[in-house]
Amino acid sequence: MSIRTDLAVEAHELMRGDAKEIEGVAVERTEHDGIRKIVVEITSEAGAEKLGKRTGRYVTIEAPDIRYELDDYERVCKMIADEIRRMCKSTRVLVAGLGNRDITPDALGAEAVSQLIVTSHIKNKLPDVLDDNYGIVSAIAPGVMGTTGIETSEIIRGVAEKVRPEAIIAIDALAGADIDRICSVVQISDAGISPGSGVGNNRAGINRESFGVPVIAIGVPTVIAAELLTGKELPTEFEPLMVTTKDIDLVIKRMSKTVANGINMAMHRNLTFKDIERIVD
Repeated sequence: MSIRTDLAVEAHELMRGDAKEIEGVAVERTEHDGIRKIVVEITSEAGAEKLGKRTGRYVTIEAPDIRYELDDYERVCKMIADEIRRMCKSTRVLVAGLGNRDITPDALGAEAVSQLIVTSHIKNKLPDVLDDNYGIVSAIAPGVMGTTGIETSEIIRGVAEKVRPEAIIAIDALAGADIDRICSVVQISDAGISPGSGVGNNRAGINRESFGVPVIAIGVPTVIAAELLTGKELPTEFEPLMVTTKDIDLVIKRMSKTVANGINMAMHRNLTFKDIERIVD
């Protein structure tokens, strides 16, 4: 059975198990008040080949109750912001919300973009209106090739050539392999992203090598392969059949806001969480 997952931590677990080492891969786990942080560093091409991931830093934030409880919401937003700041020193960014907004489990990126504090137009035209508390943020939700007829990466490239960001943040829904992680973890990576890879629909990669600037990928696993739940391979005519939670509408709203406000906190660095909530709401 071929197991699909976009999470580096799951790829590591599936390859060797939690306790065993893989050459070129380092894993660090911490936990505080019920929120777990797992950092997977892939430092060599040998490690990348074994895990089926690009070299880079992959941070998974696990908050099992975030889908339904508000207690962990602000803490997770701050953790996302901290990782973005670690991976990206600039606040001049283009945020790309990937996926199909008409298919709910795939709408994370488009929903998150709609909740960003976008400022580039004001900073460029009316520079005195916003002070240095605000970064220069542009955003786009490019859709998918099936509805646009254009590779997502090429749309982003065209916009990037116009707005000239110093970094790109790509948000996308992911596929997971562990039902307990579906819709309850966030992965942040500096390795870029290949849209659709988790469901076997690889598109052109969006990464530093192809765009010339740092690319940070942020994702939430919203689907899992049906065969992982049934324990048996499905007939080929049903491949790939993906399953999501029954309250995916609520979950997408909650997780997209969490991701968006993590980005807002990272880019508008002197605003408080309450400031950001007030502006977005």
